Amino acid sequence: MVMTMTAAFSVEGAAADAAAPSAVKAPPVAAAGATARVVTPAVTLTAPPAAVPAAAGGAGKAECVRVKGARACVGLDQSALPGITVQDTKKDRLHAAVEYYQNGYLGTKYVIHNLAREGEIRGNRQIGKTVTFRAAVYKGDRRIKVSGWKTVSDVTKHPVKRETRVTPAGARARSEVCTSTKGAADMCFGEKKTFVFACDTGADRHQARAEYFLNGDPTARFEIHQLGGLNTCGKAVHGDLAVSMYRASVFDDTHLVATRLYKYN
Repeated sequence: MVMTMTAAFSVEGAAADAAAPSAVKAPPVAAAGATARVVTPAVTLTAPPAAVPAAAGGAGKAECVRVKGARACVGLDQSALPGITVQDTKKDRLHAAVEYYQNGYLGTKYVIHNLAREGEIRGNRQIGKTVTFRAAVYKGDRRIKVSGWKTVSDVTKHPVKRETRVTPAGARARSEVCTSTKGAADMCFGEKKTFVFACDTGADRHQARAEYFLNGDPTARFEIHQLGGLNTCGKAVHGDLAVSMYRASVFDDTHLVATRLYKYN
């Protein structure tokens, strides 16, 4: 069971944001030339500003962005908030989320929704060498407000590598469990050092999403938005935490096109 995260947490939450914009406004990116080659008309990805290095000697420190009701941070391995985290900072009916990109690649967006109470923190320690992120506040599946984008780099000793050439067939071959929904979305995962793929299998303007929970924790929800186009897959890594509930969905901008009921693993 995923535990409530305290300052020295070892938790990975899960996310489900229902708004994948048809045009992704340029967040900051680390390295020049690191933007993705986009092959779908559903998204417009442009090069963002350069990365800000993580604070030197930042044990106990983290780079954060805030919006009223939410705080998102990326911290060094040895900091009080390692990896990427999101905290709900206001007692209301809204919930906090963090939206982020990894390693300068804009073809896959990740979202962690913190569905717990005020003050609670959820997150994921498995992040890339560079993380571009922002805080957001949601009402149900509708995004209400967001902070500006921030990019940090060199925050983890063993970063998750950029992996953008996995095809749906390759994801299915490497995974133990797969599901799909009409409208051309695959969601596949394996449970040894858990990884999750979200794959777009349709030549249309729709976007594939994987939506899932980890270790039976109902207070954190993950989403992978695959924005890279036909036969591309996005990948998330979650260490020793197993997928507990999952589904594949298809969106057109913020509109849900197709999905299935959640399955239990």
